Amino acid sequence: IRFKGPQPFQILHLSPEKLNNTPKAELDVLFFNRVPKTGSMQLIELMRQLGKVHDYQVEKDPQNGGVLPILEPAEESDFIDNVASLEDGTVFASHVNYLNFTKHDQRRPIYINMVRDPVERVISWYYYIRAPWVFVPGRRRNNREMPNPKWVNTEFDQCVLSGEKVCSYIENSLLEHVGDHRRQTLFFCGHNEFKCTPFNSPTAVQMAKEHVERDYAVVGSWEDTNITLTVLEKYIPLFFRGAKLMFESRSQSFFSNPKKRHLFCTLHFKTVNNSKITNRNKNKRKPFIEPEVKEMIRRNFTNEYDFYYFCKQRLYKQYLAINLKELEEHGL
Repeated sequence: IRFKGPQPFQILHLSPEKLNNTPKAELDVLFFNRVPKTGSMQLIELMRQLGKVHDYQVEKDPQNGGVLPILEPAEESDFIDNVASLEDGTVFASHVNYLNFTKHDQRRPIYINMVRDPVERVISWYYYIRAPWVFVPGRRRNNREMPNPKWVNTEFDQCVLSGEKVCSYIENSLLEHVGDHRRQTLFFCGHNEFKCTPFNSPTAVQMAKEHVERDYAVVGSWEDTNITLTVLEKYIPLFFRGAKLMFESRSQSFFSNPKKRHLFCTLHFKTVNNSKITNRNKNKRKPFIEPEVKEMIRRNFTNEYDFYYFCKQRLYKQYLAINLKELEEHGL
């Protein structure tokens, strides 16, 4: 699957102002409705460190079990009211589908999110929920039986090749349970069960694209770390000024560079402890999956990939627009 990038003439006319939705926000609240298994905890850790420098708080929704289901209109309204009541200069992160603040007569926050290759994300989720450090505490907390050993030990490729239901990605199949995470688009489509939950649905993808284009300041990806952090810095400086430097400062090689060390101190990052920014939920148990198996299931994710590439293309356009503007400012 490939996507067409902007043509040379179009590239020359990219404008950061036209690609930046941050000025449309009516609240200085950053709303991160984080997609599971896209490295969202890593971004939260980065924002927590930046918050110590820029004096803002990161509020993470204390969800037990992680992900909110499709909300009823009244639940949506209550959720939106709670976010809208936060103080300016707050980050709110939650595993929740897209919320339309304007529709509920509330001021708009600054929207951000992250995406990941759809198949890699599904594989990551498959092994994540089978990790003992995930399912054991949850089941003990809720006084539930431990899972069947076969469920825990079945490898992803075996699951796909044997045609098990959990690894059969059938177009237009409905949401089976809250943890059914094959739909990355669901987090950008919203809470319309009829339109948003059918798997690999062109309707859901179109709605998700419209919401991203209209409302999201940045949809990034850790697959393009430098580009994502650069765009976040430039398009949302209130929360992300110095993000690249902060992220790099957690690498061992950073302080061996005198220029970077000086810049780090100039920006007062010495006030932040030297804890490493990591992805807490990274699962080292995930094994190698044969490319043939990945390719087999990719065929069922055509529209999910369409949305994923749409978000990546938009991110690249935002990045190119920044660099073009800088070239113009230097007379090049």
